[in-house]
Amino acid sequence: MVASAAAAQEPDLSKVEIKSTKVAGNVWVLEGAGGNIAATVGDDGVAIVDDQYAPLSPKIKAALAKLSPKPVRFVINTHYHPDHVGGNANFADAAAIVAHANVRKRMQAGVKSGKLDIPPADPKALPVVTFEEGLSLFWNGEEIRAIHARPGHTDGDTVVWFTRSNVVHLGDDFVRYGFPFVDLQAGGSVRGMIEALDELLPRIPKDAKIIPGHGAVGSVDDVRKFARSLEEMVAAVDKARKAGRSLDQMKADKLLSPWAAWGKGFFKEDDFLATIDQDLAAAKK
Repeated sequence: MVASAAAAQEPDLSKVEIKSTKVAGNVWVLEGAGGNIAATVGDDGVAIVDDQYAPLSPKIKAALAKLSPKPVRFVINTHYHPDHVGGNANFADAAAIVAHANVRKRMQAGVKSGKLDIPPADPKALPVVTFEEGLSLFWNGEEIRAIHARPGHTDGDTVVWFTRSNVVHLGDDFVRYGFPFVDLQAGGSVRGMIEALDELLPRIPKDAKIIPGHGAVGSVDDVRKFARSLEEMVAAVDKARKAGRSLDQMKADKLLSPWAAWGKGFFKEDDFLATIDQDLAAAKK
């Protein structure tokens, strides 16, 4: 997720507390403001997935210090949005920042289009290790696989699988706050998000714990239900488009009303309807 008014503007973080919860094996999840952080803690030290907003770094480091006295040696970014990579520079002195190549490119260039206004990142915050398809990190007694997913939330999405702990961090390809934000300007696609999840689900053990980009830890079944709901929404919009309904008519029809409960997050029904419509229009072209 990224703030809809101006992505570069951080919310008031002064009262945010970092909550740490054991997930399974070596893996913990840290919740604060912004994307969920996964942390692997063990003999080799600490590695984390995402690092939220920059001002929260001292609180995040304090929470991690309660789990291990050892330093953070690796940070894996799931995508480029500031609520997931904002703390990169604050960890870069001791940790190698790892991400898909498109994450480095977008952080380096910045984004100013539509609702997004993200300035170029501090060079210190940029990933120093990038990949195209994926890589493996052998850390704390297990293989940690960083897997580039088909463009969904963005075109630089990475899924992180802690193979022995049986925990998967899906980044913002799976969120639990309601209608997902799909960054079409950064190569994202609602259809791509569905396809990415459908490609990943058969590879993930059925009893794996799933860390979403935002929200409570879930299960493979939760992810499957999320993907099927998205599929049904896309099918409804596609049917209406083929019947000649315009976006304004679909909004008036309350086309996504069966999923009205999803509108409790920051992304509202009409916003997501417009995203699907734009995504389908791009596919037609």
